[in-house]
Amino acid sequence: MKYVIILIATLGFLNSSFGTISEKSTTVTGYVYDETGVGIIGANVLVKGTTIGTITDIDGKFSLQVPEQFKEIQVSYTGYSNETIRIDHSKAVHEVKISMQAGALLDEIVISHESSKGKKENRTTWRKRSHHNTRTDMKQSYSPPAVEVDRYRNEQYGEIQENRFINPLTEEALSTFSIDVDRASYSNVRRMIDNGQLPPKDAVRIEEMINYFDYQYAQPESKDPIALESNLMNCPWNNEHQLLHISLQGKDLDTKNLPASNLVFLVDVSGSMQSVKKLPLLKSSFKMLVNNLREKDKVAIVTYAGRAAVVLESTQASEKEKILNAIDNLRAGGSTAGAEGILTAYKIAKEQFIKKGNNRVILATDGDFNVGVSSDEGLEKLIEEERKSGIFLSVLGYGMGNYKDEKMQILADKGNGNHAYIDNIQEARKVFVNEFGGTLFTIAKDVKIQIEFNPAHVVAYRLIGYENRLLAKEDFNDDTKDAGEMGSGHVVTAIYEIVPIGSKSAYIGSVDPLKYQVQSKPAKTSFTGELATVKFRYKTPEGNKSKMIENKIKAKAQKMSSVSEDIRFSVAVAEFGMLLRDSDFKADASLENVITLAEQAKGKDKEGYRSEFIRLVKSVKELHGELATRD
Repeated sequence: MKYVIILIATLGFLNSSFGTISEKSTTVTGYVYDETGVGIIGANVLVKGTTIGTITDIDGKFSLQVPEQFKEIQVSYTGYSNETIRIDHSKAVHEVKISMQAGALLDEIVISHESSKGKKENRTTWRKRSHHNTRTDMKQSYSPPAVEVDRYRNEQYGEIQENRFINPLTEEALSTFSIDVDRASYSNVRRMIDNGQLPPKDAVRIEEMINYFDYQYAQPESKDPIALESNLMNCPWNNEHQLLHISLQGKDLDTKNLPASNLVFLVDVSGSMQSVKKLPLLKSSFKMLVNNLREKDKVAIVTYAGRAAVVLESTQASEKEKILNAIDNLRAGGSTAGAEGILTAYKIAKEQFIKKGNNRVILATDGDFNVGVSSDEGLEKLIEEERKSGIFLSVLGYGMGNYKDEKMQILADKGNGNHAYIDNIQEARKVFVNEFGGTLFTIAKDVKIQIEFNPAHVVAYRLIGYENRLLAKEDFNDDTKDAGEMGSGHVVTAIYEIVPIGSKSAYIGSVDPLKYQVQSKPAKTSFTGELATVKFRYKTPEGNKSKMIENKIKAKAQKMSSVSEDIRFSVAVAEFGMLLRDSDFKADASLENVITLAEQAKGKDKEGYRSEFIRLVKSVKELHGELATRD
């Protein structure tokens, strides 16, 4: 759940068709929460029959003045049933506690009122239900109901073994990895922090946190769709080290000139998707995407629960109402036959294939497959086979509690696609509106990076993040090896932590000199001014043969204050990720340092994502201190 700063104000009394509103009123204060016991942010609280209202704050609380001639307030939130509360104006202050039910209506709400004399009275509001009556006691206290401490216990994350320092002279001079444009980890981590808990370490993929943000790197000037840039600077968390910052900038194409799209929405409508943060949010997300499509694009919709079903044959985007109605009619229930759904979606995408177009399956799920092929290995083989068709895959994750992140990663990685986690409607807008081209249109595939470090300048290096994207050095020149894809306007940032020659770093010199062989020394060459050489390969979306681009990196480091705001901000995000993971190499990293660096590098921040990051770090600091230790 994404928190926003909310100003709660009592709205002034207005003249309306109801006549002049009396100045005499009653204060109603309350706490609104969902089925998990978490306070609902931004729920609408309205005096029924007027425009007087407010919204719940970051804790799910509200306060509202209700004029005496109006007897009811109504509480509403997208995906939940509306709740109507009757007000007794003989009481000075009403304190109410309201549980919002996803897709259900309560028959009876009992509200405790406390008068100025301290006397408690109950008033009951009845509502009709189709099957049976239930009674919910709304007690006076604001405290939320008991919630299990580990609400993420059924979520699955792949284990991450943090990259260590490598000596380029005695171990390996080449560092090789596949790019990663996924951003899912950041929004997922944000969801957990906003719910008051630190994320599991393996949920923190630092490269995805860094790449979540938009950086204004230089656009490609050549015919190549990708531009490469590198910068060397001092390290803010270890003054004995340096940071090598490498960026790839994908060409930002005009969406009007992008090829026609053949899209298949593959939607999980199993029982696990019933939560308001799953199917209702999913439907709103896809509506945003449909409204952003052009007439030449087309959409089909496949659902899967106990079995796969085609709910909309491939339809031109000019028939938006037909597509939107099909989305509106989606309902959740049953088991999860994800593999059958995948096969059905790819079959339709192949039948509707547009040559030189954008052919893509967009899978939306919580990842909880339990019918048919459901193992990670089985799904990996299935997707690897299907990607040969030239159809790309986007994977959108929804929900909490049983979220299967590891399966999402496998599907996106093996399906020549990308992975995003949608925790609220603002994130859906970011993915489907702000980053429309990057999300849907691939400009380069199988993008790999390889760096050769010069031992004349580098004692040791380590790649921050990308643990699950490492490749063997031989894979760089092997065009049969799969790697990551870049979309229109996508940026990829990679940061290396460098131990330079002459450093007194604690991370070197831990091994005794060898007794039976002579230690190697760097060769004396004319390359003494070069820290490293960086190369990357890519293929066109339809191509099978890669092209290589190479750049040399000078050994002279800059001060952190001398590099761009974009670079400094990305370093702040990396430092935050290391702290969340309780990195063995965090040295003097601190949340306070992250906040200072990020605030100085916030820039224009048109969409507010960087300000939100700073707020997130401050929230962690306030709730958990400086994260000196982690369990």
